Amino acid sequence: MGRVTERRRVVRIRNGGAGVRPDTLVAEEPLEIRLNGKPLAITMRTPGDDFALAVGFLVSEGVLAAASDVQAVTYCEGATEDGSNTYNVVNVQLAAGIPVPDITLERNVYTTSSCGLCGKASLDAVRTATRFPGLATDPVRVPVEVLCAMPDRLREAQKVFDRTGGLHAAGLFTAQGELLDLREDVGRHNAVDKIVGRACQAGRLPLAGSVLLVSGRASFELVQKAVMAGIPVLAAVSAPSSLAVDLALESGMTLVGFLRGPDMNIYAGEERITL
Repeated sequence: MGRVTERRRVVRIRNGGAGVRPDTLVAEEPLEIRLNGKPLAITMRTPGDDFALAVGFLVSEGVLAAASDVQAVTYCEGATEDGSNTYNVVNVQLAAGIPVPDITLERNVYTTSSCGLCGKASLDAVRTATRFPGLATDPVRVPVEVLCAMPDRLREAQKVFDRTGGLHAAGLFTAQGELLDLREDVGRHNAVDKIVGRACQAGRLPLAGSVLLVSGRASFELVQKAVMAGIPVLAAVSAPSSLAVDLALESGMTLVGFLRGPDMNIYAGEERITL
C-alpha cells in the first residue's frame, strides 16, 4: 500500500553553498471511488484512511448518512492489467434497501467550487440533499478564547506536516476545545472527508455541537461538506469565498475566517461565538 511520505534526492542551497541530501515529501496518489462496483469519482489524495475518505465523500454527496447505510468497503483487486492490487481503488457497497443514486454529471456537479453553476443552483442542491437540516437550531456556543487556541492545537498535532511541510489538515473539536480527530492530506477536501467518514463509520453523525477547523481557506465545497455532516461551526485560518458565506448564512452555520492568534472574522452565525 502507498506510504504517507517518500524520500527524494534534492539539491539544497543554503548561504550560497550547495549540497545533495534526501528530502521527505508527502505522497500523492489517485484514489478511484466506486459505488456498488461502478466508478463514481477520482481524487488525488495522501494514502491512508482511504475507506473513511470514500465514506466521507459519499456523505457529502448525500448518499450516506449512517454506518448502517454501508454493507462493506473494500479495496478492489485486479486494479492493474497484471492483476496486482494498487490499493488505489475503493468500492463502497451499499446496504440492502439503500437507494443507488443516479451517478451523473448533473447530480455531482455542485460538489466543486469551480463547477460554473450559478450560486442559487449550488445552494439549492446542498439544501435539498442534506440529511441533517437542523443546523440552524444547534445551540452550541464556543468561547472566543477557546476558538483562538484551536489553530495552535491543530498545528501541534500535525505529525506528518512536521516532516514534509506539504499537507493540509482538518481537525474536529468540541466546543470546549478538545481535539476529537485530526486528518492530514494533500487536499483540504480529502482531509475533511476523512474526518466525516470516520465519524460516519463510528455512528456519530450528525456532528452536532462540534467545531471543524481547516488549515487553509474556507471554500464552498468545505462548507458544503460540513453542512452535509451536521457541523454547526466551521473555522478556517484563511479566507472564505463569497459562495461559502452565502451557504453558511442559508444553512444556519457559523463561519469564521482568518482565525489567527486572537484575531478572526465572523462571516455568519456570530451568536455562537461568545466573548
